Amino acid sequence: MKLAIATDAWFPQVNGVVRSLSKTIGLLGSRGHNVEVIAPHCFLTVPMPGYPSIRLAMAPRFRVRRMLDTMQPQLVHIATEGPVGWAARGWCLARGVPFTSAFHTRFPEYAAVRTGLSAEHFWPIMRRFHAPSSAVLVSTSSLAEELATRGIGPTMPWSRGIDQALFRPDGARHSAMLGLPGPILLNVGRVAAEKNLEAFLSLSCPGSKVVVGDGPALSVLRRRYPHVLFLGALTGHDLANAYRAADCFVFPSRTDTFGLVVIEALACGVPVAAYPVPGPSDILGDRCRGSDGTLSHSAGALCDDLDQAVTLALSADRASAAALGARFSWERATDQFEAAIKVALAHSRTRQAA
Repeated sequence: MKLAIATDAWFPQVNGVVRSLSKTIGLLGSRGHNVEVIAPHCFLTVPMPGYPSIRLAMAPRFRVRRMLDTMQPQLVHIATEGPVGWAARGWCLARGVPFTSAFHTRFPEYAAVRTGLSAEHFWPIMRRFHAPSSAVLVSTSSLAEELATRGIGPTMPWSRGIDQALFRPDGARHSAMLGLPGPILLNVGRVAAEKNLEAFLSLSCPGSKVVVGDGPALSVLRRRYPHVLFLGALTGHDLANAYRAADCFVFPSRTDTFGLVVIEALACGVPVAAYPVPGPSDILGDRCRGSDGTLSHSAGALCDDLDQAVTLALSADRASAAALGARFSWERATDQFEAAIKVALAHSRTRQAA
């Protein structure tokens, strides 16, 4: 299949969207698909307001159309609702080319955090964007159910995976964390207001807190929490070593649609403490024994009191955490993505033949 992927999130950004797309694109290529990417690096860019490390394509409409006219894809997957995504959507509608989309980010909640407006002001934009999509790819069943109540669909599953050779319980531990007083509590991700990091950093439980990641709130939080170890962004073996050095992974976000870092931590044998919200709840399950409840011991804890969640997670079973994390693979996630684009293309052909 000749496929174009349009995304406003791409390298050098470090986030779950970029990791998910890059892993999926690599596997699609190995399966014989011809995949081309349209991303901000193809255009003049401007810093995103309030988040200068993310650069947005400036007026990409006409160049996106020229690029897609040249590519002539059978189908376009639109990963994000930014300038590149809107431009690709317009081309697909004008040319009658089917497209799928993805709901990676709770844009209404993120926009609400940054503007002070209610998230309800932004949901109509999401409905309009995704309405012509042949399938909206979602990471969890709870997100699919929520979007259905918002009038967004049809949805199809696209889960996430881990590099199983990298994220595993056996291996080195990050040297900067070895001498810290225990228990060691870790968070990994974008250091930004919407991640609710202060709920983690202000916990009263004993031990040491470590943050891995970069973002617009990093300098402020470093000053406000001098007792916290901020390691900056880590990748590859350094990131895996940081996971393994922790006693508990704390995920305070209430707005993530999944939480790729959650399954990476689990795969390294680190129990997870989180709020009982979509994303962590889908991964850990109601009793924190997996979504199917088959683990013999809990792999973490979900609680509205994050201090209590940490306390419970510290007594969870590291072997169960590792077993749960190992269930997620990019091969299986790509199977789902491939199935979604094939269904969308088949539906398009049926409509054209009618």
